[in-house]
Amino acid sequence: MSGVFFLECVQAASTTFRRNTRRTTGITLAAMQRHLYTSSNENHIAATFLRGGTSKGIFLNKSVLPAERSEWQPIFLGIMGSPDPEYGRQLNGMGGGVSSLSKIMVVGSSSPEQKARGIEVEYTFAQIGIRDSSIDYSGNCGNLSSMIGVFAIDEGICPPPKGLEQATIRSFNTNTQKVIDTTFPVSEVGIPILDLPEATVAGVPGKASQIILDFVNPGGARTGKLLPSGNPTDILTIRALHSQTSSPLSPSSSRTVRVSLIDATNPTVFVRYSELDEFLPMEDYVNGKSPATEEVSPILELIRQGGAKTMGLDPSAQAQPKIAILSAPQNADDISHGVNIVIHALSMGVLHKAVPMTVGLCLGVASKIEGTLAWDITQGLQNTGSSQDDLVRIRHPGGLVDVGAKFGDDGQVKSAKVVRTGRRLMKGVVWY
Repeated sequence: MSGVFFLECVQAASTTFRRNTRRTTGITLAAMQRHLYTSSNENHIAATFLRGGTSKGIFLNKSVLPAERSEWQPIFLGIMGSPDPEYGRQLNGMGGGVSSLSKIMVVGSSSPEQKARGIEVEYTFAQIGIRDSSIDYSGNCGNLSSMIGVFAIDEGICPPPKGLEQATIRSFNTNTQKVIDTTFPVSEVGIPILDLPEATVAGVPGKASQIILDFVNPGGARTGKLLPSGNPTDILTIRALHSQTSSPLSPSSSRTVRVSLIDATNPTVFVRYSELDEFLPMEDYVNGKSPATEEVSPILELIRQGGAKTMGLDPSAQAQPKIAILSAPQNADDISHGVNIVIHALSMGVLHKAVPMTVGLCLGVASKIEGTLAWDITQGLQNTGSSQDDLVRIRHPGGLVDVGAKFGDDGQVKSAKVVRTGRRLMKGVVWY
């Protein structure tokens, strides 16, 4: 099965169409489209391809899909070109061979009960496996969430907010059962405007319209608790598997590691770089050197799985919880830019080239919780960054991002915010 995107503008294909049909005159673009859409290959559905933050994904109106989620799997795998066990490039589909490009959003109308709560749209996120046939619904994607409101208006799921300069669309994420607001500029007739030179996102060239992504009451997105273990810091004992011959841990030995297990926007296991560096080649690992990757990756997965068990989550689900490595800002560039904390995050077992936005938001929350590893770094004497108000400045491999978190008097996190940008890329049908 393959997923090949078909643009509305297909003039370039008209010559081939004429040759195949042996007609040289009287062929219109509309006729060609009808021929392609009603050809013997009927495995296609309406779709939109969008960038949100540092991710790209397929957005589908829920109405074009089967009612039963169990029937979505072959469609989603075909759209993305998965599984691709030999090459891992997803060349037969819309995927890009990395987790940030293998994503699907399913967006639909909210229920009457949700509308009564001010929720205008609901959506489900699917993380599609690359080399395997896995589809993970356990978490949410923060980057693509920033485009839910835009897509909902474009699709007519939400009415265009006329007469306003800014629109705020309140959505409900079914994966985490959480409410998310997106705010973005609109035209006088309510069409989302995405090309204003207002904001930049590290890893994305140029400026675009500012989209404010606000996770409302984000604590306990999966576990129901901001601190699933009840502690800001826990100690995990890790033991190497007998099959891990390259592990620095012998099968009979073990080691303890301090972690912070935080569930805000998405559950995340945080561990300190300095502690891992005591027994692992961390510098080579974060620089992508192959021998170090083979040695460090299994240990990080053991820590992630140990954190998952402690959080009450399925350790075999790679998408959740995430794991992220934290360190203090130390070089002159970090200090000059007011960096508060440095992160290297993993997604589906691979180092992310930027940071999954839900992990960045989770770190912003963790930094405000006394006793966490993030708190120790951002409040420690070695941190020379300047945290202003509720913002935490994070350095990730792709650049900088400021995230904000606000807490109520009861100690519960009320809001986690970040600025994103987005872009419409394609609209038409996708084959699967």
